[in-house]
Amino acid sequence: MRKLTTQQLHQVDVSEIVGQSVPHESAAKQVAGEAVFVDDQNLPAGCLHAAVVTSQIAKGCVSEQQLDALHDNPDVVAVIRYDDIPGHQDIGPIFPGDPLLSEQEIRYHQQPIALVLCHSHQRAWQVAAQASQDVVQYQSQVEPILNAAQAKQASNPTPFVRPAHRMGKAVSQDTLKQSELVLSGEQHIGGQEHFYLEGQVSLAMPSEDGILLYTSSQHPSEVQKLIAEVLNIAFHRVTVDMRRMGGGFGGKETQAAQWACLASLAAWQTGKPVKIRLPRSVDMAVTGKRHPFYNRYQLGVSRDGVIESAKLEVNGLCGHSPDLSDAIVDRAMFHSDNAYSLSQAEVVGNRLKTDTVSHTAFRGFGGPQGMMLIEQAMQDIAIATGQDPLDVRYKNLYHAGNATTHYGMPVEQHQDMCNLLKQLEQNADYRKRRQQINQWNHSNPTIKKGLALSPVKFGISFTAKHLNQAGALINVYTDGSVQLNHGGTEMGQGLHTKVQQIVAQTLGIPFDYVLIKSTRTDKVPNTSPTAASSGSDLNGMAAHLAAADIKQRLLDFAQSHYQVSEEQIQFENGQVTLGENTISWGELVQQAYMHRVPLSATGFYKTPKIWYNREQAEGRPFYYFSLGAACSEVSIDTLTGEMSLDRVDILHDVGASLNPAIDIGQIEGAFIQGVGWLTTEELVWNEQGRLLSQSPANYKIPTIGDYPKQMNISLFDQMNPEHSIYRSKAVGEPPFMLAISAWCAIYDAVASISQHQLAPQLDAPATGERILMACQRQFDFLEAQDA
Repeated sequence: MRKLTTQQLHQVDVSEIVGQSVPHESAAKQVAGEAVFVDDQNLPAGCLHAAVVTSQIAKGCVSEQQLDALHDNPDVVAVIRYDDIPGHQDIGPIFPGDPLLSEQEIRYHQQPIALVLCHSHQRAWQVAAQASQDVVQYQSQVEPILNAAQAKQASNPTPFVRPAHRMGKAVSQDTLKQSELVLSGEQHIGGQEHFYLEGQVSLAMPSEDGILLYTSSQHPSEVQKLIAEVLNIAFHRVTVDMRRMGGGFGGKETQAAQWACLASLAAWQTGKPVKIRLPRSVDMAVTGKRHPFYNRYQLGVSRDGVIESAKLEVNGLCGHSPDLSDAIVDRAMFHSDNAYSLSQAEVVGNRLKTDTVSHTAFRGFGGPQGMMLIEQAMQDIAIATGQDPLDVRYKNLYHAGNATTHYGMPVEQHQDMCNLLKQLEQNADYRKRRQQINQWNHSNPTIKKGLALSPVKFGISFTAKHLNQAGALINVYTDGSVQLNHGGTEMGQGLHTKVQQIVAQTLGIPFDYVLIKSTRTDKVPNTSPTAASSGSDLNGMAAHLAAADIKQRLLDFAQSHYQVSEEQIQFENGQVTLGENTISWGELVQQAYMHRVPLSATGFYKTPKIWYNREQAEGRPFYYFSLGAACSEVSIDTLTGEMSLDRVDILHDVGASLNPAIDIGQIEGAFIQGVGWLTTEELVWNEQGRLLSQSPANYKIPTIGDYPKQMNISLFDQMNPEHSIYRSKAVGEPPFMLAISAWCAIYDAVASISQHQLAPQLDAPATGERILMACQRQFDFLEAQDA
């Protein structure tokens, strides 16, 4: 392992750090196996292992729990139930509805009922699994509601707080009929398993101050709060430490809290350290997914393919509790326009209760599901008007004089969106390839090719205004080394690396001078989750402000001590120029310390400009929009439904990139994850509400065989017009939706069977089976025409 010494601090040469492809701060450790995750922690003496006893039905009531019999098992140290919780028994993140353990009512299959503690991980889960089968009995079993049709027919289909919301003004059928064409369509969009490489895990240790928790969570402050409420103690008695996650994607924003609370509850009750780590099959069964959606549209369209009025409906299947569904469905509504003007528009969002695990945040947070509706509509309009889908998209882009969303926010970069599309069209040689593909499809009856180029306009900010804030703490030591804490969490996305670059750049010191530490609730309090693509925007700016504060103190000291003006002082590459003299950064820091200059500072940042009036359904919920576009080419086998992704060209807007290598990696990973969601990753529940796709054997994430045969990724050369950190733009979520171009290309290939006369009905994910069925409908259409 590399050791950083005082001498080595002054041997690194760098001028500009922000904007460079600095390697990920944990890359060397991860390659060497030295990066410590929660499961790598050396277990403290006497550590117990926890496992959950879970329900074997999806909906009903527990009639009898013979859990006391477990105490006869010599391997069982303790059993913890609902009645053993001293404080809050519901850990719903915003609205109630998420019991830590079930007392009697069962709301989904494998809902946790009790916690078993043993001396080994393996034995704990063996005992818990056996107890789940043998010691819990049920009554009043009810057939579970699992899909949109059932939920809409239920007597109380939208039981959640603020169940329905409308943006825009109501659009009547008469208004739609004023257009030359009235089109309608619907789509079922499947959910998605997060499939983080590191599963849910927490290690809780009792201390003289309360609880110290190591966890894999995107929201340490919420975990701290919920643990304190469950244990009925003050927040300051809980410290949460989060160094790194092996992936999160939203699945550890709220869903990590239950396991952290259970481990802490067990540690509090027993006075011993407790660790809980979910086996993969349990993790997949008991944690929420991306929300499945059922969407519908009606459009009034000119003969030329321009949308004149729109009536859109998005329905999120939420699971048994609200979790974050209120905001997720809202974001689907915000993004149901994508990059297009809907003119007169009405967008309605519903939250449907189903008897499954409660669905939750996932990269894009409802945005992808909303965009899918309008992108299908673009393909449908192209078929109805006999045009190339790209031309339809151009005609409907936001443009001067028509650049306000259905919720009243101006789209200030509408021309940049158009320019980006045109640049990608040229880079990808779209028109020539379209001709080639048309010729191919004309002469090849079995293998059909499809091509699609689609945009992405994604709003950046939490739609809950209070979450748009961040803090940071910087300590400068007398050898010149710098220690950094901020409120964001590292889940592999490179957030720590970018913030480290920002601090080094702000102070004018090399990257290696800065050491980033765990995200801890005792260092930076009251933090927001690392989500909504805002990690770098918020935490980077907070760290920059803290660093700028320290730098200003050093400037003031240097002016006084060396009798030079501020203009004569320059910090660069670990050296400080003071008029005609130059000293090292470390020397200046040491001198400042000797003169009692404070060398520690906190920084705080809140996003400006944003507001949203939900009652009026209008405002500026986003600080800015991230832009992008992708062109995908696919081949499908009309006899088997097999699909291959032949080529992908991406042009994506990250503003002035903080770290191009990390940004391109995020774009690439997001696109492939999006392709998985739309083509291979299929969640399946049986009629009893049991999740069948609960392992890698029956749930297919993309592999190297699904990777495009040719992949070209470029960054759009355009600084963020808003005053973000170093004029960068968020990159975590927006490129996920670039994968919609792959689904549109499949749609295009299927439609080519009928020479684009019949709009395919192609639900997502577009698995081989669904592609085959969509192809068969095209053949049936041709057969009917010939009859």
